[in-house]
Amino acid sequence: MTVEIIRVAIVDDHPALREGTAGLLAREPDLEVVDVVGTLDEARALANSEDPPHVLVLDIRLGGERGLDLLASPRVTERRRPAIVVWTAYDVPQYAAFAFRAGAAAFVVKTAPTSELIDAIRHAAAGRIHFTIRPDLGGRPLSGREREILSLLVDGLSNDEIAGTLGVITRTVEAHLTRLYENFDVRSRTELAARAAREGWLEVPPQDVAGGKGARHGP
Repeated sequence: MTVEIIRVAIVDDHPALREGTAGLLAREPDLEVVDVVGTLDEARALANSEDPPHVLVLDIRLGGERGLDLLASPRVTERRRPAIVVWTAYDVPQYAAFAFRAGAAAFVVKTAPTSELIDAIRHAAAGRIHFTIRPDLGGRPLSGREREILSLLVDGLSNDEIAGTLGVITRTVEAHLTRLYENFDVRSRTELAARAAREGWLEVPPQDVAGGKGARHGP
């Protein structure tokens, strides 16, 4: 029986990890690792090449760059863009939600067994989705002003200092914070800042970058 080969490329900034993973994937009779790269520019070049891989396994962190930015990039070619498997050490529902809305085919955490990544690659190549954590699609995305306030809050500024920096009155900052408390079910500015920093809220590209245009799948 002829096995249909799935051409895979790995994008990760840790050489030992990407090379080791490539070796594990290469043991599978239906997977062929055609490239391993470590930067966002190299990932874009692969995705938009004349003969792209069927599946691109993409890390969220690429040195000082964000792999998620690839999902928000304009699609130079639509005729055969690779399916994206987001592969990350960060088990964060907001990352999964952005990846889902932007059209990623899969989201796999690096603590999962290698078999989980292999399954995700096969599902992605077949046009199916495979998320190892459920995307948190319930909460609304942050507005531009909320991101500004939250960023200054994480930096340790008081409400008065945030207001002065943004050129608004303190009451406006307090109103935004109250809505953020309600939306994310927290009780204080300290809890809000800690959760935002821990879960990387400000590292997720704004939802309007992808504009929902790349999403292929429903909940």
